[in-house]
Formats: sequence, C-alpha cells, structure tokens
Amino acid sequence: MPASPGPPVACSQMCGRFLSSTPVSELAERFLAAEVTAEEREPRYNVAPTDEVLVVATSRGIRRLGTSSWGLVPSWAGSAAGGRRMVNLRSETVAERPGFRRMLQERRCIVPADGFYEWQAPADGRAKQPYLIRARDRSPLALAGLWDVWADRTGPAAGRLRTCTVLTTVSNDAIAAVHHRMPVILPPATWDTWLDPSVTDVGELTSLLGPYDGGPLELVAVGTAVNNVRNDGPSLIEPVERAEAGQARGTGGGFAQMLPFGADDPPMR
Repeated sequence: MPASPGPPVACSQMCGRFLSSTPVSELAERFLAAEVTAEEREPRYNVAPTDEVLVVATSRGIRRLGTSSWGLVPSWAGSAAGGRRMVNLRSETVAERPGFRRMLQERRCIVPADGFYEWQAPADGRAKQPYLIRARDRSPLALAGLWDVWADRTGPAAGRLRTCTVLTTVSNDAIAAVHHRMPVILPPATWDTWLDPSVTDVGELTSLLGPYDGGPLELVAVGTAVNNVRNDGPSLIEPVERAEAGQARGTGGGFAQMLPFGADDPPMR
C-alpha cells in the first residue's frame, strides 16, 4: 500500500446531511452528462455519510452521472473505515498535501443536492435548530467534490470502493447566522471548468471555491426529526413556526448527529 501523503488536511462537521430529490434524468440533462450509470431512485430527504450519492464527473473523456459512497477513502488509506470521516474537505487547505492536491487536479466531481441541512446553536443553550438551505427557485445545487477509488488488497478477493467528499468554504452572508462554513456551491458558469480534467492549475481551480454568490438561497427552519438519520420523507422539509424554531442568532452550529472526528481542533473543518 502506498505511503500516506500526510494527515488529512480538511474535514468538517458541516455539510453532513442533504436532500436528493431531482430525478436522475433531469440531472443528466442539467449537467450535460453524456453517459448515465445511475438508476432512477426515490427522493431522499436525509442523505447521510456512507450513503450512495449521485455524482457528476468526467472519466476517460466522457462526462458521466453515476454514484459514489459519501465519505472519502483515499487510495492510500490503510482501511476503508478510517477514511469515512472525510465527509467534507476544507477547500482553503486541500492543496497543501500532495495526495489531495493531485486529487484536486485529477479527480473533481459535482455532487447534486436539492438543499442541505445545518444546525444552529441558540445563544440561550437550547437544543440546536435544524435549517434546510436551498435555492430559492428550488433548482439543484452543484456542490464541489472530489472522488477517489480505494482498493482492498488485504482480502481474498480484491474489492474496489469509489468514494467522494464535499468541499467546504467560509459561509456567505445568507448562511453565516446559522453556521460559519458552507459547502462550495458552483455556479453554472464554472461547471465546465471544474469538470474538465485538462484544467490542472491549482490556482485556477481554488479560485472557484469561494463562498457562493450565485442565485439567492433560502433558509427554512425545519423540525428536529431530521436529526435522526433513520428518518426520511417529505415531512422533514416542512417549515416550522419561528416561535418553535427560536429567535437566537449566532455562528455556532455543527451537526446534532455526525460521525466523530476525534481531535478538539481537527485539521479538517
């Protein structure tokens, strides 16, 4: 197994749940996928780490819409379990380690999402309030991601695992009141560049990874049923009254239920 290029440079407790409800056929048309390997599926209202998610990527010159397991397992990982913590990678530092920099240059993808959840920590110490964050026109968001393939060389039969992660950045003004970071949302004008494997200049690529300044987003306070990954269904995105959601404003947050990251100040955020 190749040696690790160093400790993970970026992982975050945010973007850890999202919505996936647009039909595969519509996503293929929206992202101009020439080949579709993903099957149509029921809408998902509480996609969580380790779930199979839809991804758009260019491979062997063809833009494909397929699936990947959410939670990056780099090709150099000693086991699949350890990499599962890398649900997100911090865009500001992802190029600081050779292995992740190569991934940024060669294995970029878009993770379509119809919205994502974030939890606000009220200033008065009450339970965290979940919010659904989505495009005001309800169009799918293009979350910037990276992918890799991990091969299990320890078992009797070699297995290959395709995984992905979502890149994060500092929050824009719309989201900062709920959380200090957000997933990188790519405007349509950047999709071709992001998905073009011939673009390898790190400076050009990282310039695409700032806070979202595209179409307007809306924040919808929703019920706490979304806290449990076992819950799913359209009832999760029904708005709750502001009195129920609470009036506290702050930049705390983090997810009510997420995979543990261990260190008090992890490099992945």
